[in-house]
Amino acid sequence: MLVARSEASLGIVYATDAVVEPGVRVIGTLPLGTYPPIIYPVALTSTSDHRDATELFIYLRSAVARAVFQKAGFKILEKA
Repeated sequence: MLVARSEASLGIVYATDAVVEPGVRVIGTLPLGTYPPIIYPVALTSTSDHRDATELFIYLRSAVARAVFQKAGFKILEKA
């Protein structure tokens, strides 16, 4: 946000943040292999009792959610 609001002239941001923030211009990228992969795992826990947990889990693994994530620059990794 500091770069987007011109409060900082440069910054390092996630590529996915740069994709959705019109106030950020990418001037370079860090080479793959110079940082560990950034992974956001999702799982349904056996102790969850929230009534919407299963529905959210199913949605997050759906083709609709996949398209939203990919449009935002995320790469989808399938369960190994």
